Amino acid sequence: MSKLINPTRRNILKLSGITALSSIAPLSFAASIIDSAVTTIDNKHIWQPYDQSIIIDGLSAIFDYDVSVFSKEHLALLRQSGITAINATVPYPGDDYEAANDKIATVLTLIAHHPTHLKLITRVVDLVEAKRHQQIGVIIGFQSTEMFGNDLANIGHFAKLGARYMQLSYNGPSQYGSGGLVKQDHGLTPLGIEALAEMESNRVLVDLSHSGKQTVATAISHSTRPLTLSHTGCNGVYQHPRNNDDAELKAIADKGGVVGLYLMPFLEGGDGEITAESLMKHIDYAINLCGEDHVAIGSDQGVLPVNDGPEYREMIRQDVIRRKAAGISAPGESANRPPFIPQLNTIRRMELIGYYMEKRGHSSAVIEKVLGTNLVSLYEKVW
Repeated sequence: MSKLINPTRRNILKLSGITALSSIAPLSFAASIIDSAVTTIDNKHIWQPYDQSIIIDGLSAIFDYDVSVFSKEHLALLRQSGITAINATVPYPGDDYEAANDKIATVLTLIAHHPTHLKLITRVVDLVEAKRHQQIGVIIGFQSTEMFGNDLANIGHFAKLGARYMQLSYNGPSQYGSGGLVKQDHGLTPLGIEALAEMESNRVLVDLSHSGKQTVATAISHSTRPLTLSHTGCNGVYQHPRNNDDAELKAIADKGGVVGLYLMPFLEGGDGEITAESLMKHIDYAINLCGEDHVAIGSDQGVLPVNDGPEYREMIRQDVIRRKAAGISAPGESANRPPFIPQLNTIRRMELIGYYMEKRGHSSAVIEKVLGTNLVSLYEKVW
């Protein structure tokens, strides 16, 4: 029998935090209903063109992997978000070849069960169809490389299953290069150079998020197609190992790529909650540096909002402990600073970003690019 996923409080905690934490292992369920406050649309803070625009989150999550059916309530929440498509982290960092195959199979099963609400995205035309039919498009993405092993043929294998984003590393070293927390980054390995070419030949978007500076630089120099940093911040606003320098961001843009900005704790210093103002500073900076055609949102959040409270904070604490033990945590991860922006913690998070951008003087044309069409243009070039 297929297991049913309901929008219980524990499931919301799990699915909304799964990408922000890049959890290694799934968590168990509990059964208290999510607070409706975070799923209520705020009619005072809107961006008028939102429902008519293509909205893409360049790094997000909506799946759990021990279920194959969503409840009607869960599907209604996903549709309520107004999001057209997401780059969904499907295998987690640490998953091997078998685990990655299993999780992709689960995702494809969920999509097949819910064709009126979910759609696999492998081509740009799929995005247009998803928008027309009010579906959420699922773009399968990888944040690490364990599932490839040393066999380059595995890249083509996963591309045929629908993967359209692939990273060259997570925070640590990989067979292809170095993550941003590696002290001695020597750039792409010989196998990494071959892997980059293989990804491009399979028309996969190469994502340099989490990679070290030399790995980013050598990947850009060897690439023949535009690339992305799907979820990052600007070191020109706040210095952090998970953010990228001006030269890296500008090089992505100059290559025709797109920089996605996340809603993570690494946007500013301190130990308190991040505000929408902090995200706006990074958006403004990136637009001024890269140009309005090369900036997007890669929230590193789940589609569903977080029901913040003691249970969620304990989950964060346990996940930080687990990530530190695994050697994959980033500096600044703390239970005292939740991995989301409370001001944007609603089902219409992407619309709120548009609202705050408009308040800062950005035109609707620019907002529409940042919230979606810049990524559409990138996909047209790569896919």
